[in-house]
Amino acid sequence: MKFILGKKQHMMQCFLDDGRVVPTTVIEAGPLIVTQIKSPDIDGYVAVQVAYEEQKESRATKAHLGHVKKSITGEDKTGAYKHLREFRDIEEMATGDRITVSLFKKGDMVSVTGISKGKGFQGVVKRHGFHGGPRSHGQKHSEREHGSIGGGLRNKVPKGMRMPGRMGSDVITVKNLEIIGVDVENNQLLIKGAIPGRRGTLVEIIG
Repeated sequence: MKFILGKKQHMMQCFLDDGRVVPTTVIEAGPLIVTQIKSPDIDGYVAVQVAYEEQKESRATKAHLGHVKKSITGEDKTGAYKHLREFRDIEEMATGDRITVSLFKKGDMVSVTGISKGKGFQGVVKRHGFHGGPRSHGQKHSEREHGSIGGGLRNKVPKGMRMPGRMGSDVITVKNLEIIGVDVENNQLLIKGAIPGRRGTLVEIIG
């Protein structure tokens, strides 16, 4: 299984070999450092823990620095990282390995997971696509209201009723996205289509 972490940058247009133009999202991905290998004997499951995006040591905790220094040797021994993530059921890696965009190639199909844009507290018209009340005489403040939530012999609001509430900031996975290009020098992936989140959103790419 191929995997990498990245940050959403921006969208652009790309021309394919047959002349078609497709919308493309640019993702700055990797490099990742393998910081720990989880085993069934010690941890109860098989997984690989990776670190992404270096930061100042002053911003990291001593526990984080000790964990990273214990796991990594060489140039990255004193590094502090913003993100630690696990990917399960991967066995063919070792502590200290580096994962870059060169793992992927043009034409690969991947799934991208990220957190969607937060839109705050929204009403039913924007959140669920309700049409609102009639724009007729006698309707004063009900143009964007949801209407009655009861009826019949019910004495409580049933679970799952579509009502106003917090919208966005959900974990979204988009499957079967095609990689249009791989820029190894700049650590960038060009993925066909849109992915969740704003610019700078952390995303997981699994192929």
